[in-house]
Amino acid sequence: MTFSSLVFICIFLPVVYVLHTVIPSLQVKNGLLIAASLLFYAFGEPVYVLLMIASAVMNYLFALAMGKKRIKLFLILAVVCNIGILFVFKYTGFFVQSINTLLHMNIPVPQITLPIGISFFTFQALSYVIDVYRGQTDVQKNFFKVLLYISFFPQLIAGPIVKYKDIENEINHRTVTTDETAAGLRRFIVGLGKKVLIANAMAVTADAVFNAGAANVNILGAWLGAIAYTMQIYFDFSGYSDMAIGMGRMFGFHFKENFNFPYASASIKEFWRRWHISLSSWFKDYVYIPLGGNRKGEFRTGMNKLAVFFLCGLWHGANWTFVVWGLFHGAFSFLEEAVSSLRKMPKWLGHLYTMLVVCIGFVIFRADTIGEALGMIGKMFAGWDLSAAPVSFALQQCTPYFLCMLVMAVVLCAPAEKAVKRARIGAEAEGSRKETMVQMALYAASFVVLAWCIIRLSGGSYNPFIYFRF
Repeated sequence: MTFSSLVFICIFLPVVYVLHTVIPSLQVKNGLLIAASLLFYAFGEPVYVLLMIASAVMNYLFALAMGKKRIKLFLILAVVCNIGILFVFKYTGFFVQSINTLLHMNIPVPQITLPIGISFFTFQALSYVIDVYRGQTDVQKNFFKVLLYISFFPQLIAGPIVKYKDIENEINHRTVTTDETAAGLRRFIVGLGKKVLIANAMAVTADAVFNAGAANVNILGAWLGAIAYTMQIYFDFSGYSDMAIGMGRMFGFHFKENFNFPYASASIKEFWRRWHISLSSWFKDYVYIPLGGNRKGEFRTGMNKLAVFFLCGLWHGANWTFVVWGLFHGAFSFLEEAVSSLRKMPKWLGHLYTMLVVCIGFVIFRADTIGEALGMIGKMFAGWDLSAAPVSFALQQCTPYFLCMLVMAVVLCAPAEKAVKRARIGAEAEGSRKETMVQMALYAASFVVLAWCIIRLSGGSYNPFIYFRF
């Protein structure tokens, strides 16, 4: 995986970008991006690239069949087929195992390899068909434009989930300027740095703690592992989103933001407005509102929210830990609505409460079983074994590099937009020369980060993106 990452950064991306730049025809540019996207996906999933193409063909035909008459039958068929494919490849084994456990049966569990990113491109395709039915998007009669939308490699395997209507104009008409390319490249490098330098450092400690088992971990180690994973998943996933947004910008596409400093939230409801925004908005638009939203009374509203949190957890993986994680967040969302004092807490206390809930939730998310999660959470609050072995284990994780990256992670979690904006306004006020110098310094720093990332990757310090398995 390390070698393939270097090939992507040093060969694949530059070659595709140069070809996209020199080709004059937009139609040929789109063809290039389709070919590059299929090659990119086939490199990791040589067989399942056919599944992705089949998904694009299927959804193209369903949308075409609906046409301007918006025939509901084809919408139902599209939903059933898309969810059916997702169920077969992602949830069949989980469903059979659950039946075996509940009914004490011994049905053979099918071993089906999960296609990378199937949850992302399936939801993306579904949003296109549903928007066509709703009249929010015109049906696209050119199949290759639909294929480009579904397969575009920057955000293909880990989001953000993009709606067709948001990039339709850029598929048909787009320009790429030097400034846009430079800004996109810098955003890509920021994301790469988040992943390679911070998330990977957090992963070493998180993996060590969770793999050690609760029996070998005390309160120090448990909190260390929980905090490390909380930082890992944010910088891993937001890093990929930054890379996708940056690469999209290099090719003339503008994807919406997927994260807005979620760890600065002062409530769980605010957290979900800031975390994985494309998924949250997808469930809101295509599940919560169609179920009735908040328009049919308090009880129905509660059931609709419960369904969304359940499905959101299940979307993340075929394991009860993900379902419990989703319902765990749902419970605190309900609690915030029911208990007024939670809504009136001082901001600093609300932030502390939110991060405590988020951190505990990610322990459930990271654990392989509910029992393992409960054991780790128990250690976080009652693991007072201060004997030599568990204390030594905890201290071994606190390497200078880990501590340095942890401090960096905490700093970068804070929303810095206002500070950056003030700095830029100040620079502009003092003249374009200072603004240019600031920009040059930022670009120079980004290339230092790029060089550092390549060195780290060359040394083999790479972990796959967490969301690749979703």
